[in-house]
Amino acid sequence: MIIQVALPTPLHRLFDYRLADSLAAKIQPGCRVRVPFGKRQLIGLVVACDVESEFEPARLKQVLEVLDHSAVLDAELMQLARWAAHYYFYPEGEALMQALPSLLRKGEPAHFVHETLWRATPITGTLKLAANAARQQALLDLLLRNPEGVSRDLIKLEGISSATLRTFASKGWVESFTHHPRPRHADDVQAGDLLREAPMTLNTEQALALQQFLAPSGFHIHLLEGVTGSGKTEVYLQAIQHCLEAGQQVLILVPEIGLTPQTVARFKARFNVPVLALHSGLSDRQRLDAWLQARDASARILIGTRSAIFTPLARPGLIILDEEHDASFKQQDGFRYSARDLALVRARNLQIPVLLGSATPSLESLHNVELGRFQLSRLQQRAGGAEAPRFHLLDLRGQSLRAGISDPLLKRIAEHLEAGTQVLVFLNRRGFAPSLICHQCGAVSECTRCDARMTLHRSPPHLHCHHCDRQTPIPRTCQQCGSEDLRPNGAGTERTEDFLSQQFPKTEILRIDRDSTARKGAMDKLMHRIHQGAPCILVGTQMLAKGHHFPKVTLVAILDADSGLFSADFRGMEKTSQLILQVAGRAGRAQDPGEVVLQTHHPDHPMLHALIHQGYNAFARDELKLRAAAGLPPYSHHALLRAEASQSGWAEAFLRDLRHSLEDSLQRPSGCHWSGPFPAPMEKRAGLYRAQLLIQGQERRALHQLLTLLLQMLEQHPGRSRVRWSIDVDPLDAY
Repeated sequence: MIIQVALPTPLHRLFDYRLADSLAAKIQPGCRVRVPFGKRQLIGLVVACDVESEFEPARLKQVLEVLDHSAVLDAELMQLARWAAHYYFYPEGEALMQALPSLLRKGEPAHFVHETLWRATPITGTLKLAANAARQQALLDLLLRNPEGVSRDLIKLEGISSATLRTFASKGWVESFTHHPRPRHADDVQAGDLLREAPMTLNTEQALALQQFLAPSGFHIHLLEGVTGSGKTEVYLQAIQHCLEAGQQVLILVPEIGLTPQTVARFKARFNVPVLALHSGLSDRQRLDAWLQARDASARILIGTRSAIFTPLARPGLIILDEEHDASFKQQDGFRYSARDLALVRARNLQIPVLLGSATPSLESLHNVELGRFQLSRLQQRAGGAEAPRFHLLDLRGQSLRAGISDPLLKRIAEHLEAGTQVLVFLNRRGFAPSLICHQCGAVSECTRCDARMTLHRSPPHLHCHHCDRQTPIPRTCQQCGSEDLRPNGAGTERTEDFLSQQFPKTEILRIDRDSTARKGAMDKLMHRIHQGAPCILVGTQMLAKGHHFPKVTLVAILDADSGLFSADFRGMEKTSQLILQVAGRAGRAQDPGEVVLQTHHPDHPMLHALIHQGYNAFARDELKLRAAAGLPPYSHHALLRAEASQSGWAEAFLRDLRHSLEDSLQRPSGCHWSGPFPAPMEKRAGLYRAQLLIQGQERRALHQLLTLLLQMLEQHPGRSRVRWSIDVDPLDAY
């Protein structure tokens, strides 16, 4: 038999192998095999069996080992991954293998690991330990609290040494046994036992939205546009309840790993069914176990970030995307897929509904509503009678700033703290200062590997490039003139935190950014302190903008509302308006009224006025008109051909040569045109020089025909060995 195998290589093709007759009965599409590939051995995925090869059978290499007796990747997921590979012009083998957990890619068996656990023996309950045997007492308490057994990892996590465990074992106080895990299965939960707590009573808008979503059967796409705090999550929960009552599974995608724990906690509090999290913070073993539980329907609710779209579903019933507008759903390197768009494709294949939720929907989604492809429900009232926050534009012209904060803003912060509430200060820049500048000659510390300035950090002290992750000590003198007068320029979250600590010494300042939450459990501890309700000031980046519920926050201060007003990216205004409204939505979510202060040098800017006085929908309508007039997405379709090389000019010359080949080709479809090549907005990054060619098409089909032609040229181009290239379909940014 000859089989077709997908291998994790950068080649855009499948590979034929011979299979011994003794293994032919075991093989089927979706099984993994070990095969020779050059001088290596690779794990591949069988795509088709008993195929006709274009090569003579004698020239084909033979499969070394069949790793599975049944498919690890079912037909539905294989279809999705292959569709994505073709749509995004990514090697099919790489795409299929990314749909598997990393342990399966390495050849590990696709089953739960049998674990050695420890449990108390019958005599342990009568033990009387010495008063000073604190560690032994801790182990005894742990064993008695967990009669089903505890793992070595849990014992270590409790701070109990292996020596204490060995002492217990030598005295017969503890015994080991092999645990054969059987996750709680979906069928173990009776329909009447689904809920831990009763659903909340929906207001008129919520009830209508739920009714409209549940009315159609089969595949349909529903956009739930609700202002922040309007109770979108409660609509999700009640839609999920209908799905669970039908014995089905639900997949929920959230944009950030930081949102996963609170989302999981909320869903576990409501439902008496297994709820699993899937995100990059899990260990390889945890991820595989969660993947297996989803595959055999042990897990009923699956919550994850972008990559969770490739989770198997034994009984699919519903896919939900929270904050559907968020750019985090688009992979920005390697396999550049959009989890939002793949969710729609997958739901169509499965004939199940999709529920998209956002306070600030993407312009693409609103355009699809206009075309009748999506159904729309709006929630314009905040849940529980909470009022929408009041907006104020604070004109910075002529104002003196300290750490990016004006005196009028400081006064407002003090007023809210005196009222016993909390304040959120938003600044989307990590570190102490965006740059370190010499006060004598004006030289700025720059990254040697990127066209970017090094960011100054104070805890711990160092310079850090946030683009390539290069870190260096803080220099004592200027490298240009030798002066020792080096000063921080601008403000980041660390500097703002320091300044506010000096201004409000009796108030707790909590900084929330990627640096302060890097350690495991740090984010949970910060959230716990915030939810205790004591007056405090939260200083943070966009991590604070997404989905968090801070009932005691009554003032949101946006220090730099101008940062995206004049972006070269045509999506800049959309992203800025979404970020402003998402951050503003953290204010006044309970009984206390909320206030939002935007510091700006452009208080007359039409976009700011449209957002504040007319709302997001007015801004979106105007922006869509501008996009239509300019022929920009969603009224056209884009792809970026990116190239990077170790020498300046190589990438641009490579793309220029490709453009000439396209222009000379007789096969190019009509309705497509290209711009460039031109250097990337940040030309040098991580030591490589980057360039890009923008390709546009009025029709998606014509664009993909052109990209197919382009791919053939790329694979045959003589200069491809010294340039690394990639195709980005539907790009969200040009960086």
